Amino acid sequence: MTRYIMRLDDACPKRNMAKWDRMEALLEKYGVKPLVGVIPDCKDPDMDCFTEDADFWTKRIASWQKKGWQLALHGYNHIFKTNCGGINPVNHRSEFAGLPYEEQKRMIADGVAILRSHGINPKVFFAPAHTFDENTIKALQDASDIRIISDTPANKPFSKYGMTFVPQQSGRVRKLPFNTVTFCYHPNTMNESSFVNLEKFLQQNRFEIFPIEESTRKLSLVDKFLMGMYYARH
Repeated sequence: MTRYIMRLDDACPKRNMAKWDRMEALLEKYGVKPLVGVIPDCKDPDMDCFTEDADFWTKRIASWQKKGWQLALHGYNHIFKTNCGGINPVNHRSEFAGLPYEEQKRMIADGVAILRSHGINPKVFFAPAHTFDENTIKALQDASDIRIISDTPANKPFSKYGMTFVPQQSGRVRKLPFNTVTFCYHPNTMNESSFVNLEKFLQQNRFEIFPIEESTRKLSLVDKFLMGMYYARH
């Protein structure tokens, strides 16, 4: 049976609170506990159109953790600095990939410090635009306790570079023939049909509850084939 994981990106004080509230109510209705990417110090101008939630760090975060939601480090300030795809080249823009190690280490250390100051001890990382490189991984290992990354296509979690990679294959719910499937949603930009289709899927499928354990499984030939096919489309 396929393990389904729901991932929500771009949680921060400035967000579309109505859509996030709708997503929260929907997931709670079906008992789904998602993985939520929190931006420590969001400077993304695309978020400026949203009203700032003064209670985000004090009440909302505590509420999510009380419900058993897993909160992850989602980059640092969500500003793309390079056109590099790194080792997961699904996009050609990145906050991390292509930057020097020391700069990435500082970003990771500062991001983790901010989350910890708000009572979050992140164990999972995923980068904006899904792009990162070997320096990102070394920075995570040297500046944090994070050893799990949510990203890269594969059949199920695997170990590489001293990290566990939990595959993330789709930006919408759908049946896929893999052992572990992560759906990545951005509540800020969801439309009505996205919510309707998500609820239909939730009615019929059971989702995994985090936390996910670290893996020692190596990449298989099937995983490598999936990666080749996936990256060829981007």
